[in-house]
Amino acid sequence: MPHLSRIDYVCLAIDHGLRTLFQLPTTALRDNPAAGKDEADLSAQEQQHVSALMRVNHAGEVCAQALYLGQAITARNTTIRESLYRSALEESDHLAWCQQRLDALNNHTSYLNPVWYLGSLGIGIMVGLTGDRWNLGFLAETEEQVSAHLERHLQQLPKADEKSRAIVAQMQKDEQEHADTAYRLGAASLPLPARFVMKMASRVMTTLAHRI
Repeated sequence: MPHLSRIDYVCLAIDHGLRTLFQLPTTALRDNPAAGKDEADLSAQEQQHVSALMRVNHAGEVCAQALYLGQAITARNTTIRESLYRSALEESDHLAWCQQRLDALNNHTSYLNPVWYLGSLGIGIMVGLTGDRWNLGFLAETEEQVSAHLERHLQQLPKADEKSRAIVAQMQKDEQEHADTAYRLGAASLPLPARFVMKMASRVMTTLAHRI
């Protein structure tokens, strides 16, 4: 991976922000895990339920991508900055897969995605200013919470919906790997109040994205 400057990361954040604002399709670097899986014969109720879950997951990936780009902008260490960028790239894959699944289900992404993106980008920039160990700690805690959230979605998705389940399972695997990488690079353990605030903020996002 070529070394990128802070200006490069700012430009990337703007590019992704514009794509989110104008709902432009995201291109995945990896093959969609759902490819080759048979489409399930879902009832109308099941289809709405799956769509709501995938919309929440898509919104979560919008947040994660913005967070990591914001953190990369203000990270001090080059290795950490590049690790954050790699995580953001994989979140782009997740974003594309969720969007493709929603398209197949004839449903939409969250109308609040621009809000999620701008808010998360600002949070990421502020977290990055606290120092690299806390920056990595925030990444690790975010991924731990997302991984647990995706596990709940795997339990809620219809067993017959192999396409959605394949996407969510791969997302969960990637998120846990991001957390493990952050710990290897020296992530600090966030204090309990910070973890609680992150959970409450995530709950607000998932509740709204589920409906809007």
